[in-house]
Amino acid sequence: MMLLAMTLALGARAQKADYRVVPLPAHIAPAKGDAYRLTAATRIVYQGGADMARNATFLAAYIGEKTHLAPATATADKGSRRGNILLQIDPKVRGAEGYRIEVTGRGVVIAGSTPQGVFYGIQTLRKSLPILAEAAEVTLPAAVITDAPRFGYRGMHLDCARHFFTVDFVKEYIDLLALHNMNRFHWHLTDDQGWRIEIKKYPRLTQVGAWRTGTTVGRNSDIDDGQRYGGYYTQEQIREVVQYAADRYITVIPEIDMPGHMLAALAAYPELGCTGGPYEVGHFWGVYRDILCGGNPRTYQFAKDVLDEVCALFPSEYIHIGGDEAPKMRWAACARCQQAIRDLGIKAGGKQTKEDRLQGYFAMDIQKYLAAKGRKIIGWDELLECNVDKSATIMSWRGAEPGAQAAALGHDVIMTPNSYAYFDYYQTDKTNNEPLCIGGTLPIAKTYSFEPVPATATPAVTARVLGVQANLWSEYIGSPQMAEYQVLPRMGALSEVQWMAPEAKDYNDFVKRVEGLRAYYELRGYTYARHLWPELYLKGSRGL
Repeated sequence: MMLLAMTLALGARAQKADYRVVPLPAHIAPAKGDAYRLTAATRIVYQGGADMARNATFLAAYIGEKTHLAPATATADKGSRRGNILLQIDPKVRGAEGYRIEVTGRGVVIAGSTPQGVFYGIQTLRKSLPILAEAAEVTLPAAVITDAPRFGYRGMHLDCARHFFTVDFVKEYIDLLALHNMNRFHWHLTDDQGWRIEIKKYPRLTQVGAWRTGTTVGRNSDIDDGQRYGGYYTQEQIREVVQYAADRYITVIPEIDMPGHMLAALAAYPELGCTGGPYEVGHFWGVYRDILCGGNPRTYQFAKDVLDEVCALFPSEYIHIGGDEAPKMRWAACARCQQAIRDLGIKAGGKQTKEDRLQGYFAMDIQKYLAAKGRKIIGWDELLECNVDKSATIMSWRGAEPGAQAAALGHDVIMTPNSYAYFDYYQTDKTNNEPLCIGGTLPIAKTYSFEPVPATATPAVTARVLGVQANLWSEYIGSPQMAEYQVLPRMGALSEVQWMAPEAKDYNDFVKRVEGLRAYYELRGYTYARHLWPELYLKGSRGL
């Protein structure tokens, strides 16, 4: 609390906006003339419909949170620009997510060609404001700011299957994405250790699959705690989260991992496995041998039934089908799987076994089913080993090379390599003072250094790299505080990889600018990693 008090006091003295935020806008041009004074009399006026009204409400709340001022909102009229903050749609602004901010002594204009672009301009203004201890005027230097993102896909992932997080925390996580200019929330909802989404046609998925009778103790242990653990999201709660994200221009991409990582589903419906069970929801981390039976027609119907309800809940263009870490030893020994391989005329080829090709058949059957619903599949880079159709978007996690390979083959690609973008990794190689993590080391500087487009990429390959995402797997992330600690401030480094041109990035400058985010983390009471601030890190991290 002492640090927060000092931050507030300093903010109160400064009372001046700083536009050099995270991510750094592309162009900040100082302008001649008087600065704008944000006062108790300032209003936020907007042109447009419900989306712009909501944007105005967001900005008013952001200003109130940092400055204790309480600007009213209203629709714009002819004289409303003078002395106020105007939100407007301007088709001349470049890109659907681009924005322009004009600050003069007469007022502030935040413009975008879409309400989404205006929203990102609002985020920049929000982050530029000082944190004040009490209501006071804030000076905004005269300037013109123009900005637009490098990538159209800017995502963060959250695994709610290994450990369950409440709706309130999921909303907080979405707020963090908005703060960092991200527009995709990848929601990992099912795995061996828990099924977290209500499917009305298969009630045992949540009655049985959402609960395990123990959780592993320590790393790589064969001991569990013997405690019942679990939870799930009702369909009403999922609709609530999807709308909450949409209001912040974030698309929720659900992941139903298949055919592997399905032990929780098999515990509920053992007839879907190759052996018939019995199965138990996983207590331990890692990869289980039991997966959905690729030769059972009921498996295919189950997957489609589940996806019917998923599609009704999530309007996302993409449905993530996982496809990773699906051992094939059960399929190799399964009479139904082997008969399906023969019936389909599947042959081994290259490095792909017959069973690999059967997974490819499964994935493309799902792809065709979702395509008929106007949806696209996205999956982990193991799908490349299954000879899937080029229409599948590949999420490259085993380094950047599979992504480059996928793009060269004609797949769209999201770069999410574990070496740069796995936020469940340790943040330092000095782990004695760190909470238990899954392993690996990923300091914030390394995340910042990531270049998603290979240096040797052709223009065609470059065009296939749609964006960047970081993942937070939750084997060792058992609380909201731990989740915050693992993503903050690395999420800030990621945002500059996603948003900025590579030549504009400067790590040393980022370290200076991220101080503004740190002050905001303090204001909100977030638990964040303090490795960039050794004097704070030595004191430990709040809440861990």
